[in-house]
Amino acid sequence: MTRESAPEAEWAVSVLGSFGFSVRGEPRLDLPHGSQRLLAFLALRDRAVSRTALAGTLWPDASEEHAHASLRSALSRLHEVDRDVVRVTFQELALADGVFVDIRDARLLAHRLVNEDTDRDSDLSDLAISTLSVDLLPDWYDDWAVEEAEEWRQLRLHALDVLAERLTASGRFADATSAALAAVKSEPLRETAHAVLIRVYLAEGNRAEALAAYEHYRAMLDSELDLEPTALIRSLIEDLQP
Repeated sequence: MTRESAPEAEWAVSVLGSFGFSVRGEPRLDLPHGSQRLLAFLALRDRAVSRTALAGTLWPDASEEHAHASLRSALSRLHEVDRDVVRVTFQELALADGVFVDIRDARLLAHRLVNEDTDRDSDLSDLAISTLSVDLLPDWYDDWAVEEAEEWRQLRLHALDVLAERLTASGRFADATSAALAAVKSEPLRETAHAVLIRVYLAEGNRAEALAAYEHYRAMLDSELDLEPTALIRSLIEDLQP
């Protein structure tokens, strides 16, 4: 699920945290940005994409002629590094078979957790928490990248909530706290994450921490949005308040 997870892959494309491309384990740090965008887009689409759609999406403000020229340039510069990483036909482009892409494994992990369809120890691990705590291409502002980043953010936040709950049920309170705090850090005003954190504290008998977590959320919500917590989260700490 991270770059270290694919030591045997011929090629690896990373989009979690930051962009990365490696060939046989060696990072290629001098790849031009246009070629990076090409690899990232193909990695996120996970299928063949037509030249026209690819050029129009990556260079939306250019004329069709210039967009296609930019695509040819990005592909040419990429071929200077490794010609075989992209499968090219007259009409379409796709990543070659066997390219490791970190977001693919991360999405599978998140969907297994959200659908409660996993009995893998690795899905309830520190690595799972770490993977679900990372944004997708956070410093990229292309429309397509922003849309993909938001879709991943929503998925991983739901998965972190479920992960924290499952770890709590297993009595792994330290790991559950880490998962809940990762969700809170990612979206500080998201009530479900705070509710999960409070439930972790209550499950391990830390009533004072549960109340402190609620009061922190209540004050932040009032300060930022002039709102009050819902009855759902208030109900968690009703018996703790004087």
